[in-house]
Amino acid sequence: MALVAAAQHRLTPAATDAAIAALKQLLGERLSTAQPVRDQHGRDESWALPSPPDAVVFPDSTEEVAEIVKICAAHGLPVIPYGAGTSLEGHVTALQGGVTIDLMQMNQILKVNAEDLDVVVQPGVRRKQLNEYLRDTGLFFPIDPGADASLGGMVSTRASGTNAVRYGTMRENVLALTVVMADGRIIRTSKRAKKSAAGYDLTRLFIGSEGTLGIITEITLKLYGIPEAMAAATCSFDTLEGAVNTVIQTIQAGIPVARIELLDDVQADAINKYSKLDLPVQNMLMLEFHGTEAGVAEQAEMVQALASDHGGQNFQWATKAEDRARMWEARHAAAYACKALRKGCEIMATDVCVPISRLADCIIETKDDVVKTGLVAPLVGHVGDGNFHLSVVIDRNNPKEVETVEAFSERLVHRALRMDGTCTGEHGIGSGKMKYLTAEHGEAVSVMRAIKKALDPDNLMNPGKIFSL
Repeated sequence: MALVAAAQHRLTPAATDAAIAALKQLLGERLSTAQPVRDQHGRDESWALPSPPDAVVFPDSTEEVAEIVKICAAHGLPVIPYGAGTSLEGHVTALQGGVTIDLMQMNQILKVNAEDLDVVVQPGVRRKQLNEYLRDTGLFFPIDPGADASLGGMVSTRASGTNAVRYGTMRENVLALTVVMADGRIIRTSKRAKKSAAGYDLTRLFIGSEGTLGIITEITLKLYGIPEAMAAATCSFDTLEGAVNTVIQTIQAGIPVARIELLDDVQADAINKYSKLDLPVQNMLMLEFHGTEAGVAEQAEMVQALASDHGGQNFQWATKAEDRARMWEARHAAAYACKALRKGCEIMATDVCVPISRLADCIIETKDDVVKTGLVAPLVGHVGDGNFHLSVVIDRNNPKEVETVEAFSERLVHRALRMDGTCTGEHGIGSGKMKYLTAEHGEAVSVMRAIKKALDPDNLMNPGKIFSL
């Protein structure tokens, strides 16, 4: 949760102006140095302090991105890829100035291969846009991080979300990428085959690289058939332990639940107030089941029985599409619901992930820590895969409060690492969690640095993110 400020620019103003002039000649009006545009592109939805670039460009093809990168490389100017701006760890801040490459005009769905269950898209396509386009094909793309993020950004941060317990994360659902390298070369990491043993797995190298190794300009994604039946449910618990143990037993029993989300009582109350729902103000699971009519009914009955054994009550079912959509929209708006709890305050969103056998321990210790420190920190989680989030509502103008939250965040991360978990399950490292990477990976970070130096020797690709050089 580092309060990141802009680092000193590496270039003289004259050198920067020369680079921008060359880009202007290439792009014309699709380059902007207007302060409002720069400010917009120097921030995301994270706690990191804004840091605007020197210019913003809006390419419309892979070849144009390659020409932009070549010009920037020739002048030693950093480049920062930008999508929907929904990242949560300072991924898009221009810490050393440079040029932000806004990829949202590259928003074409290039080809649907329905027989092969895959689709080729440009990076500016948003996940909702893709599923709307696919609706009549009987197919859908399941990865749902909550925000209507761009698919390029989702690849770059290795996004997951509410459906990950059944369908996996972006890591499992990307087949191939087209990437512009730091020197302007264009590479394709793989073919469309569902499996390959040919050479290094470059696709996985770029997934989660946060724009530090290259700029993704084309993505081939797996698709899935829309299930015959879907049903969603909520179930409340007197204790967090009862809710978490229900999750653990559900996963261990092999029940193929599609979504299984945890909300503590503070979060349930916040959602009620913000989204005008009437959920019980208790610890709660939100679940969704996909499959045949009979399969969904069987899954639901099994989970309900497990929940009842752990004190689960007040089961409420939603089978109509509009009811399910309303329920999940409220869940996805959880961060905004948290922010509304304290007028004039901000949220510091953070996440960790632990092996599911340690999930109850980690959540209960964390909840005790929240209570002891007196923080307003609603808890939600994609707990089917051991991942949970806190949205700490904080007055940034109160130094003592900021210090308390910094210390709490550090304890949370080290608690997860002690339980053989990770400092971030899906938000990524960005600039906000750089200091924890060595604690998690040790000497492996030196290997990451070696890869970075080999592919981007001048450190021009989104510098100041993941680790320092």
